[in-house]
Amino acid sequence: MSAALLTVLVGLPLFGTALTVLIRRRWLDIVAMLGIPLINAAAAVYMLMATIDGSVYAENVGAYEGGLAIPFVVDAFSALMVLVTSLAAVVCCWFLVVTGEDQYRFLPSLVLMMMAGVTGAFLTGDLFNFFVMVEVMVLPSYALIAVTGTWKRLGVGRMFVMVNLLTSTLLVIGVGFVYAALGTVNIAVLAQMGMNGDITAQGGLGLAIVVTALGIKAGFVPVHGWLVRSYPDTSAGMMALFSALHTKVGLYGIYRVYTVAYGSTNSWQIPLAIVAVVTILTATLSAWGINRMRNVLAFMMTDGVGHILIGASLLTVASLSAGMFYMVHHIITMAGLLLLTGAIEQTYGTGAFRRLSGLAFRDPWTAVFYVLGLLSLVGLPPTSGLWGKLGIVRSAAENPGPLGFTFIGVIVLGACITVLALQRMWRNTFWGGAMSSYRPDSSSTGRAALTDLPADVRIPAKLLAPGASLIVVSVALFFGAGALAEVTNAAAESMLDYAPYVEAVLGR
Repeated sequence: MSAALLTVLVGLPLFGTALTVLIRRRWLDIVAMLGIPLINAAAAVYMLMATIDGSVYAENVGAYEGGLAIPFVVDAFSALMVLVTSLAAVVCCWFLVVTGEDQYRFLPSLVLMMMAGVTGAFLTGDLFNFFVMVEVMVLPSYALIAVTGTWKRLGVGRMFVMVNLLTSTLLVIGVGFVYAALGTVNIAVLAQMGMNGDITAQGGLGLAIVVTALGIKAGFVPVHGWLVRSYPDTSAGMMALFSALHTKVGLYGIYRVYTVAYGSTNSWQIPLAIVAVVTILTATLSAWGINRMRNVLAFMMTDGVGHILIGASLLTVASLSAGMFYMVHHIITMAGLLLLTGAIEQTYGTGAFRRLSGLAFRDPWTAVFYVLGLLSLVGLPPTSGLWGKLGIVRSAAENPGPLGFTFIGVIVLGACITVLALQRMWRNTFWGGAMSSYRPDSSSTGRAALTDLPADVRIPAKLLAPGASLIVVSVALFFGAGALAEVTNAAAESMLDYAPYVEAVLGR
């Protein structure tokens, strides 16, 4: 495999961004929004096949010496993340096209710019460049959250900007501390220092600041309030895109930095474990008291962050593999549920429980796909969520101390609370008597008045298809879990043995 491909995967979305700004044609916007992430996904499949045996490929930009250059690096983990996020982005953009949101001014350009930042964050091998790519991802998000959704988006957009600016400041401060203490922010050099036990206490503190900043961006408790308040007030399609991309970049960064810094000692295990436990319990309990579908799902996003952090806290091949598997499952399932919720909102004008009832009888196919998505969040068959949670439970059971039992108890308790919260949403939305009134879709004219619901109003297939396709993938992963587990196992092994990574970047 040619490592020069890595820079192309970042450059292609940036080229699409410029092209869609200069040439204002809807057909071009649609081709770019759907075609560029599809090309990246195809390239990611190729990279995954090349790295699943433990190989690592690196491109030192500008042909500078390894350790001084800004490297782009791909291993099995980064290739997997590029693949899954690119496919999720394609489906989310498909939904944006169906709803007509792609016609908002510069929205396709902003989405492509965000994808460039996400791909660059997965492929960069330098902490400062990682910060830059995160900013490339976040900058267009400030505009995207302001142009889509309800009027509340303007207020929450201000909060979104403030939190992310402060978090980015904290992130760059942490990167600066790492450079001041260790003389480098190159991940391969840091990994080599970690393997040799040369990371000083000051350097470890700087890396801890980096992990904390990434945790805020991922939305773990107690710094999750910005996420559960801001995401539901943008549109469903944009919320699905943010869910698939934004929080997962933060979690990817935590996995990468934590294994580099603490792979041999795991000295921050207890603080990270406490955060994971509190995140799961707080999120599931909070979802129980919410009365709007996408707000419930926002807390389920936070719950997923807690489960994924367990993988890093235990820091074994089994736990990292299970955490990666859960991350893939969460990207697919959560995006699918949000797009299905968006189809409901587009058709009936609301996602509030008090305005919806009896959808299981009016729209049975929507109900089938939705319940499969809910089963996946709980961790029940026949969905990918079963293997995701079982993998984490199994890795926790391999821990001989009380920490493993604590994780198992919290996962089981969280699943029980999740069942109650999601059952409440199902009962109030899909069960019950037939609806008699609704607010018809009025995205172009403002908020519509409540009117009688005609008997022939149904969720159209074109709105249902994007979300349903992701739920089908979740079910397919239930039956094909072995193939994904093989990939995540290979990725986890490479995360705990950075020797090939170091050799690819530094040549030694």
